[in-house]
Amino acid sequence: MSAPIRIGIAGYGNLGRGVEAAIAKNADMALVGIYTRRDPSDLVPLNAGAPVFSMDELAGHAGDVDVLILCGGSKSDLPEQGPALAALFNTVDSFDTHARIPEYFASVDAPAQAARKTALISAGWDPGMFSINRVYGEALLPDGDTYTFWGRGLSQGHSDAIRRVAGVAGGVQYTLPSEAAIAEVRSGSRPELSTRQKHTRECFVVLAEGASEEAVRAEIVGMPHYFDQYDTTVNFITAEELARDHSAMPHGGFVIRSGNTTDGHAQVVEYSLALESNPEFTSSVLVAYARAVHRMSASGQFGAKTVFDVAPGLLSPKSAADLRAELL
Repeated sequence: MSAPIRIGIAGYGNLGRGVEAAIAKNADMALVGIYTRRDPSDLVPLNAGAPVFSMDELAGHAGDVDVLILCGGSKSDLPEQGPALAALFNTVDSFDTHARIPEYFASVDAPAQAARKTALISAGWDPGMFSINRVYGEALLPDGDTYTFWGRGLSQGHSDAIRRVAGVAGGVQYTLPSEAAIAEVRSGSRPELSTRQKHTRECFVVLAEGASEEAVRAEIVGMPHYFDQYDTTVNFITAEELARDHSAMPHGGFVIRSGNTTDGHAQVVEYSLALESNPEFTSSVLVAYARAVHRMSASGQFGAKTVFDVAPGLLSPKSAADLRAELL
């Protein structure tokens, strides 16, 4: 048996913890280091024996890590860390600001190419698995329309937005796909759907002492870019109810391609996810792509990559012969 793939984790929030758990389920991988901006002595990993280092030690460990999985946020961490670390390591990240992916790709590609490293960006479920299924749908049914629905799931960005509203002591927001819209798409009728028709938003809010329900509800429902284009329900609950009922991070959704091969034949292709833990599933995707990155690097495929550049067989620990015999 070949030596295990040596994996490092950069950042140890929800995503980093999920990566640690996922590595333990892959026999061909070994965790060689968790790197944190916190005091390493304060970090408690899932596995008590996991080695923990300061992020400042990363550069000195470049020869000890086959693939570094970047678990920072897309807003401020990855735009800085992605290019810098791609000059030192083979990397995988989950950069998910869709509109900025082209510029982020370019910023990572140049240092990775120069250092002969392989850096896979924007892995996860969207972008990532949903992206692949959008490509499959368009390629297989060129005469068609693609629909993406998200939820029912807890949106971390929208939850943060409502917590910044004056008078809100705590809260979460769930994105809910419209069952009527999904049914219409599944029928093959290829409807034109507005933003409001595809999703609704449901908020659970703990009011600060003395705050007005009416004022808080009005500010949330009218918030530009977050809620003003959606039918939004605001529910007021206690802090105890928030902690008891809304601490999990479920998510999921659907990618549906509805098209016609001839005028009389509608075809519908669907991919769906139902996730009890958004960060744990995202982490599992990152770990599978770390295996692919290790293989691609070994074959001289350097520079920035996306999920579109990775053959499915590279994700599996099984050999090509075993895949042909067992799964084809």
